[in-house]
Amino acid sequence: MPGPPPRDDAEIRRRLGSPEVRLRPAPPEEADMVNAALFLRRPLIVTGAPGIGKSSLAHRVSRELGLGRVLRWTITSRSTLKDGLYAYDAIGRVQEAAARGALHGSEAPGAAERPDGAEAAEALAGLGDFVQLGPLGTALIPRETPRVLLIDEFDKADTDLANDLLGVFEDGEFRIPELSRVRSRMPDVTVHTDDPDDTYTVHHGRIRCRAFPFVVITSNGERSLPPAFLRRCLTLEMAAPDADRLAAMLAAQFGTGDGGERSAMIRDFLSRALAGGTLAADQLMNAEFLRISPAGPDEASWNRLLHSLWRRLDEVGSA
Repeated sequence: MPGPPPRDDAEIRRRLGSPEVRLRPAPPEEADMVNAALFLRRPLIVTGAPGIGKSSLAHRVSRELGLGRVLRWTITSRSTLKDGLYAYDAIGRVQEAAARGALHGSEAPGAAERPDGAEAAEALAGLGDFVQLGPLGTALIPRETPRVLLIDEFDKADTDLANDLLGVFEDGEFRIPELSRVRSRMPDVTVHTDDPDDTYTVHHGRIRCRAFPFVVITSNGERSLPPAFLRRCLTLEMAAPDADRLAAMLAAQFGTGDGGERSAMIRDFLSRALAGGTLAADQLMNAEFLRISPAGPDEASWNRLLHSLWRRLDEVGSA
């Protein structure tokens, strides 16, 4: 059984701020949906406006439950299921075999790819060096506690990806064909994982989870997801943070103090957000960083700068 997952305190601190400053408790509906996803072993689809903190939910759960480094799979229109599970560097292996053949004086091209006896064992021994588990594949490594997997911007994916994921979510396992083919000669192959400098020994080319990962799937609502996929997931619509939650986020990132000016800026930010359009909490973070910086703007240019910093996201890039 693999040991505990690696920690990544620096990344969690970067996203959530200092652990010494406690964030305001999550809304009851958010905590309920997280607990339900954990108990039911179901992925949690998190929707909401861009920049509202959907991705941060995965890091908050990881820190609260001590589940280690968050595995992140960022989706594009070209993403496939195999991208999330593993990658096999076939070209690199051919090049390595050719170099080994040249070292041993092989004359026939590709001879090192068809060795027998001791040379066959040597070739298979290096197979795992060319297999890299992806974020999803690493999340399915059997451990005593679940891993946290963030599948970000899922609505950018092709429809086939949602359908392909259903089998993996239902079974909690997958096979690596390149390793399954050699399982009779080499049942155990050590491969690289998505965690830095970490490896895992795959038995018979198959990986099956012990504790189903806590999967957070973020969506900006740009594309509807297939009903069959939605039926096998839970959905949480994240509300925009209120003044108290924004104040707690700023305190975690920048410390307490200067409460009057900070509160005024939060009120101004919320009034602009309520006026229409989309503003992200990151935009407020940027403003606070500049406001408290010794090299920040003077008072005369502050309002002009805020107009640019707090430009509505639905206006960015528009004519």
